Amino acid sequence: MSTRRKEILEELGLTPLWHSRIAQGATDSATDSSHQADTADARRAQILRMDWTQLKAGVADCTACPLHQARTRTVFGVGDENADWLWVGEGPGAEEDASGEPFVGQAGKLLDNMLAAISLQRGRNVYIANIVKCRPPGNRNPEPAEAQQCAPYLARQIELIQPKLIIALGKVAAQNLLHTDATVASLRGKLHDCSGVPLIVTYHPAYLLRTLADKAKAWEDLCFARSTMQTLL
Repeated sequence: MSTRRKEILEELGLTPLWHSRIAQGATDSATDSSHQADTADARRAQILRMDWTQLKAGVADCTACPLHQARTRTVFGVGDENADWLWVGEGPGAEEDASGEPFVGQAGKLLDNMLAAISLQRGRNVYIANIVKCRPPGNRNPEPAEAQQCAPYLARQIELIQPKLIIALGKVAAQNLLHTDATVASLRGKLHDCSGVPLIVTYHPAYLLRTLADKAKAWEDLCFARSTMQTLL
């Protein structure tokens, strides 16, 4: 192209526009990330406007993460929807996946005994839920991305129940509710805050079935929870 022709094309704004493929790729990636964030925010906002009926239907139909692919049914939660006590575990096991109710196996029986030890009963001023609503394969811990997809459902349950006290059962529940990577041992014996609701950490019943020596520590946590609730009431 002659120099004069190039000058004419430049004056007319008709010269080619060259873009770096790397820069364009980075722009596309940033756009995709922004879109994903906007979609997640919109989904969360929608869930946080749901009533109980809508929330249960939303969980039952949820396909937001891969856990839905192998589930028998979702495990929404169970109990008094105006409870003072909210107990949160990590996720459904095989028996919970089959029944649709949390804590129905051996760990569930131990949880019922833990409740009875401080004069509580499943379904009476008690609500029981999990961090995720579908069973992780092989009863593994939920992946962070899986817990993140379920988080708005639990957040809305907390808003609707308005519990006076949350009991986090085990590491997965404690770390997700408190947004920390601290151990259960370091979190026990303290009163934490979960979106304005007092929270106490103790061991998961399934862990206690394997580690009998820590049942005494769990009893200390239950006594702490009972005395805290008396103060809150």
